[in-house]
Amino acid sequence: MIIREVHERPLPWAERKKQVPSWSIPFFALEWVWEWLAFLLSRWSFVEVLEYMGSLSILVAVFFYFHDSDNRIRQRHYQAWQVINTAQGKGGSGGRIDALQELNNDGVGLVGVDVSGAFLQGVHLGKARLLRSDFSAADVRNSDFKAADLQDANLHSANFRNSSFRGASLVGAQIDDADFQGADLSEADLSGAVLDNTDLRLVTLNHTAWNNIRSIKGANVYGIQHAPQGFLEWAMKQGAVQMQMDEQWQSSHASR
Repeated sequence: MIIREVHERPLPWAERKKQVPSWSIPFFALEWVWEWLAFLLSRWSFVEVLEYMGSLSILVAVFFYFHDSDNRIRQRHYQAWQVINTAQGKGGSGGRIDALQELNNDGVGLVGVDVSGAFLQGVHLGKARLLRSDFSAADVRNSDFKAADLQDANLHSANFRNSSFRGASLVGAQIDDADFQGADLSEADLSGAVLDNTDLRLVTLNHTAWNNIRSIKGANVYGIQHAPQGFLEWAMKQGAVQMQMDEQWQSSHASR
């Protein structure tokens, strides 16, 4: 059996402060608090006190965990940008896929990011803010750019085969010599975009804003899916071609 030390119940503060001079009230107030603490603890066994302190320490740890969450988020973002900037101009992924996705998922803008020449197959950057970004010569096949803002982006010679740009803004983007075969450009905005010599075979253009495309000379528009009314006729007049096989298209470029 656990023996508890018996403590006399302290007086209420209203009665206690009547027993001391007014000038000493702050000192006796502290003593009174300790008396009450000792009294309350005396009612518990040592094991009960340990359980209480354990629960209290967990609560304190949880409090500081959430209190420090902003610092941890900032540190994660800093590390993600370090990964992206350190690998700039290099081939391969270099951890950039995870870094880009983490920043985008946290709502961080990727304006002006340079991932030229990177290997980013399967990256998910839906709704990303990628204004003036540089994806030139990057391998970004099978990726997700739904509703992303790629205004004035540099996509020159990049490989975006089978990627989704549904609802994306490509206003003023440089998309020349790029590979968009099988990509989904439904509801995308191509106003002011340059698509010279771009592979647009089997691209889906359902409800795409194409009327103000700046240039499409030499682009391959073979097998366009859901082409808006008048698009193919206009594209052919602007110098686009329709060729099914790579060899045919490459030889046509060589003869230009």
